[in-house]
Amino acid sequence: MMDLTVREIAAAGGGKLVLGNGRSGEERVSGVVIDSRKAEAGGAFIATIGEKTDGHRYITDVFAKGGILAVTQKTPEQVEAEYGCKAREWGSYLLVEDTLQALQRIAEAYRRKLSVKVVGLTGSSGKTSTKEFIASVLGRKYRVYKTQGNLNNEIGVPLTLLGIRREEIAVVEMGISDFGEMHRLSKMARPDVCVITNIGQSHLKDLKNRDGILKAKSEIFDFMAQEGQICLNGEDDKLCTLTEVKGHRPHFFGLGGNPCEEVTAEQIVGSLQGSDATLTFRRGKDAYLRQPVYVPLPGTHMVLNAAAAACVGSLFGLTGEEIRAGIADVMPVEGRANIIHGKHYTLIDDCYNANPESMRAAIHMLALADTEKVAILGDMFNLGPDSHELHEQVGRHALEAGVDHVICVGEEAQFLFRAAHEAEALCQAKGLPAGRVTLFPDRQSFLEALRINREELVPEGSTVLIKASHDMKFVEILDFLRTLP
Repeated sequence: MMDLTVREIAAAGGGKLVLGNGRSGEERVSGVVIDSRKAEAGGAFIATIGEKTDGHRYITDVFAKGGILAVTQKTPEQVEAEYGCKAREWGSYLLVEDTLQALQRIAEAYRRKLSVKVVGLTGSSGKTSTKEFIASVLGRKYRVYKTQGNLNNEIGVPLTLLGIRREEIAVVEMGISDFGEMHRLSKMARPDVCVITNIGQSHLKDLKNRDGILKAKSEIFDFMAQEGQICLNGEDDKLCTLTEVKGHRPHFFGLGGNPCEEVTAEQIVGSLQGSDATLTFRRGKDAYLRQPVYVPLPGTHMVLNAAAAACVGSLFGLTGEEIRAGIADVMPVEGRANIIHGKHYTLIDDCYNANPESMRAAIHMLALADTEKVAILGDMFNLGPDSHELHEQVGRHALEAGVDHVICVGEEAQFLFRAAHEAEALCQAKGLPAGRVTLFPDRQSFLEALRINREELVPEGSTVLIKASHDMKFVEILDFLRTLP
């Protein structure tokens, strides 16, 4: 049960509250949802309008399930006229101008009532994996709530906050694509600890360049708690410039590449199964604590994510052994460096999203394989005017990393292909080994080619990386390869 009543929701959301028969408005709500399928008895439903559907058409369904409040921007009569839902079947409702804004105001009011400590997490890449590491580490000592799935935007963050109950710490992932968004997310979340994983090359269409990305991500500090703390990636050249933020000196984590780092992961020995490393915690000028750890997700970037979690864990008083155990317990997340051992291939499922930094990290991970290495790479979206060049950089990197076959899929991927093909020709001219490079205009043409000529494109027993921006729907390629008879 939430610590919010119907009247408190109305006061936070604004607008006009109309109570149903027999209702006082003092009823406590069991939860707040925007998906009518998740509605429950005693709960509140916020009718948002999305690209595919209008939540208003399901308000009567919510009341039929025992819901006690609907937040709506349409009157019962308007909804009945549009969708035929009977106005007389409504219970209590709050009529507002904008239900999305009401959702955010309600979440902000709820957050203010909570004693929970919030770890706000952002960055250009690695957010979800780092969230998993932080939650697992903190979970060794505290009751922890974390962002579920990809609920990290202006709808997801308020829903995350509204999901908190009796937890002691909440790890809240915060994703943006434009200026001002992080300011609004921070206003809702009021983070006690702010973590930034990196400043990469994503959402360049609106944020223009890495300086713009740094500025937009730094809005997370706008509503940080007065006694809040900051954890930053010391390997990132942009984040290293933040030597003081609102009177706070950040704590830096990294791989030993910067003397400012208080928590470093060193002596890394990795494979496709994971990495062994030593975490070093600097305790003053000459005092150190060293803790061996095993990071169960492959790639140096995952070791860096584990170091971020260690940095946060140390701020909350966890011991080295507790941090070690939390890191070792982390489970892979679907679509993000998830290793799948199939009948025909070892698949690296990293097809949830992509930008140049995460592409390079995934290619490095593929390079750890001791089998033939195949990279199926697709378009990276929202890279602005430098998109062609950024795709070319990834193409060259794939050949330089020793990938045996680079398969480029998509419209922008032609630039990835061009650079990889040039690198292939250069290696051949020098008598050096070079991977093969292939181009397909879209996902469907590649799937058709796979059905006809799979063995040539993706040799049996290969380790296969599958990565592109989410809207490329590369999960279809993943499903095809992992379900082969």
